[in-house]
Amino acid sequence: MNPDPCRRGVLRYLALGAAAGGLPGAALAQTLRVSPREIVQAKDALNVSDFLPIAERTMRPAHFGYLQTGVLDDGTLDANRAAYRRWGIQARRLVDVSRIDLTTKLLGETWASPVVLAPVASQRAYHHEAERPVARAARSHGALQILSTMTNISIETVISDRQGPVWFQLYPTNDTEIAKSLVTRADKAGASAIVFTSDLLSGGMRRETQERLARTDPGDCSSCHDRSAGFADLVKRKAMFDRFDLGKARTLNNPSLTWEFVRRLRDWTEKKVLVKGIMTPEDAEMALAFGADGVIVSNHGGRAEESLMGTLDVLPAIAAKINRRIPILMDGGVRRGTDVFKALSLGASAVCVGRPYIWGLSAFGSEGVEAVLSILDEELRSVMRQAGVTRIGAIGRNNLTPI
Repeated sequence: MNPDPCRRGVLRYLALGAAAGGLPGAALAQTLRVSPREIVQAKDALNVSDFLPIAERTMRPAHFGYLQTGVLDDGTLDANRAAYRRWGIQARRLVDVSRIDLTTKLLGETWASPVVLAPVASQRAYHHEAERPVARAARSHGALQILSTMTNISIETVISDRQGPVWFQLYPTNDTEIAKSLVTRADKAGASAIVFTSDLLSGGMRRETQERLARTDPGDCSSCHDRSAGFADLVKRKAMFDRFDLGKARTLNNPSLTWEFVRRLRDWTEKKVLVKGIMTPEDAEMALAFGADGVIVSNHGGRAEESLMGTLDVLPAIAAKINRRIPILMDGGVRRGTDVFKALSLGASAVCVGRPYIWGLSAFGSEGVEAVLSILDEELRSVMRQAGVTRIGAIGRNNLTPI
């Protein structure tokens, strides 16, 4: 080994550690360009991050950048993770924790766990079968799957693979008739809820990490999509649009929408309606006032805004405002069962994960997605035992302490 690069790496690590208040051992490995041995089977993973290096290797750089990016300096993406480190878990002793029940009830449905598969667009970028392996994993695990408007596979096929209902996430487009048609199709297919995404209506902000990684991709991206071709090209391979005349639709989102759109959604469907993208108590109250059956606290995984506010940071105030009148789901930075526990403690009814299950999908297909769900559930059971809590509904604010 040439000692000079190693020495420089150690010095860089120490300097970064001094600036950041200390870095974990993984950072040392990254600094020294020393990679841990990759797992060869999904069952070998110790935690969900074990799938990340395989996913990075198997994905095209442009696709990996699209998945991993935040906006601008990725500050809000980082804030999502940092929020979990501000809470410690109260360990309790001599409680009978021989049986742990993760069963979770949401809007009249019962799921095996509070861990939900968040909507992620264009999953063929990560696996040749796209959303189908995720549906099969959701079926075998008893997990709730939320399907993106930008799915590569039709909702009818996904529900067939799932052998049960999914929730459908709605991007409204600028054409109300297209939005209504999407909701109607999801209804007829058997979706049990419509999740209206409100945090990208203005189009979001510049995703610099995505752009930088795309520049390193040697492939021809125009073979799949041509940015200059506009909205029609964007959706031409997206199954939810294959039955519709796009008419006046020009954009996926609509910056002119107001809370009245939620009321219109209520008129279009008898299914449950949730508003995703809530980051303030005031907006949570507005969602409830305009007829929402639930909300999802979300900043789109740090991809929609650069507020520097983590979702776990804003969750307690939103939970206090809602006061259990409707379910609150949340996403953003969930990597451990301890993260799930903290979110539930601070008022979430269930917790959505996105990037980790896509890492598993890219690495090992359906088996990888199942492994991610199993790891998070087992970690959640372990921390529930440590906290002396045996069922999801018993987790509360008293289980945490600020640190």
